[in-house]
Amino acid sequence: MKTDVLVVGAGFSGAVVARQLAAQGLQVLVIDKRTHIGGNAHDRTDAHGVLVHPYGPHIFHTNSLRIFDFLSQFTAWRPYEHRVLASVDGQLVPLPINIDTVNRLYGLDLDETTIQDFFDRVREPRDPVATSEDVVVNAVGRDLYETFFRNYTRKQWGLDPSELSASVAARVPARTNHDDRYFTDRYQYMPRDGYTALFERMLSHPNIRVEVGMDFFRHRGRLKARHIAYTGPVDAFFDHCHGRLPYRSLRFEHEHLPDTPRFQPVGAVNYPNEHAFTRITEFRHITGQAHSGTSIVREYPQDEGDPYYPVPRPENERLFKRYDALARQEHDATFVGRLAQYRYYNMDQCVGAALKAAEYVLAALGRDAMDTAPDAPVQPAAASGM
Repeated sequence: MKTDVLVVGAGFSGAVVARQLAAQGLQVLVIDKRTHIGGNAHDRTDAHGVLVHPYGPHIFHTNSLRIFDFLSQFTAWRPYEHRVLASVDGQLVPLPINIDTVNRLYGLDLDETTIQDFFDRVREPRDPVATSEDVVVNAVGRDLYETFFRNYTRKQWGLDPSELSASVAARVPARTNHDDRYFTDRYQYMPRDGYTALFERMLSHPNIRVEVGMDFFRHRGRLKARHIAYTGPVDAFFDHCHGRLPYRSLRFEHEHLPDTPRFQPVGAVNYPNEHAFTRITEFRHITGQAHSGTSIVREYPQDEGDPYYPVPRPENERLFKRYDALARQEHDATFVGRLAQYRYYNMDQCVGAALKAAEYVLAALGRDAMDTAPDAPVQPAAASGM
């Protein structure tokens, strides 16, 4: 089985690379060990006719016009601004923390002229700000940290915030206004026909062949390509020769509620202190679908299972650097995506990294790659990886 480029993984990273290279005339084979395309962003209609995300909610948002325009080739959009509430002491309050969150919790009447004074009074200055605990208590103090972040983080990561890099907590900043949107990006939309339809269109090209249900490591010996674009766990590519990189996984508990127009007031409700699950998502908020019933999912983080998130800790970053050094010596392979680059990417960041990775592959094969035979010698590449 011979091709110009073998793309391992049919999620955002792999599909974007495949489309870009196919558009340049390269023959591309995309494989995925799952039986469907779309990776974790795959969506499908459940047994009750509700469009759901089997691997948890995926909300598209970006500030990049380039990324938005690229994806717009493959989908029409439905405007959607994601909102999240947190269940705290019997009430639902906005998350990220904003003026309304603080007022409801403490029975105050703060506004945009007084909220920062409140945060300044309760914050515990940290210098340096090195961990996720540092980020939160430095911004909003100990009580809000304990209320919203500490137990949620322990459930999500299996670690205390003091054991995680600052980048984790920095993703959800506190606000000094009434903005209750979870994201503030310029472009906030959902694919009108769903993510799977977007992927089908992206991978629909005469130069792309897709094989699902194919494990790269099982078939590695017979898959011949001039270059590999790899989106799986980077340590697995090198047979875990330096030890296993920690990845966090999830277990999903899906439920359909018949004759229920709405289960909760917003798309997602977080449970920082109650239950073993971290949040409940109700998909009809996200998709805008009309249906007599509703489908929800509860998320249970765990260590075992498919890798979803790299675990941001200094010691893990040091181990990744050892694998990254090996990756940079693989001139016939480019490593891209959340698992291959060991980065906690959002979807738009995956797309951006994949667009850049496609340029690396073209450089590796030479700009005249579309005019050469698939079995032509591989030219040396710039350092693979990003």
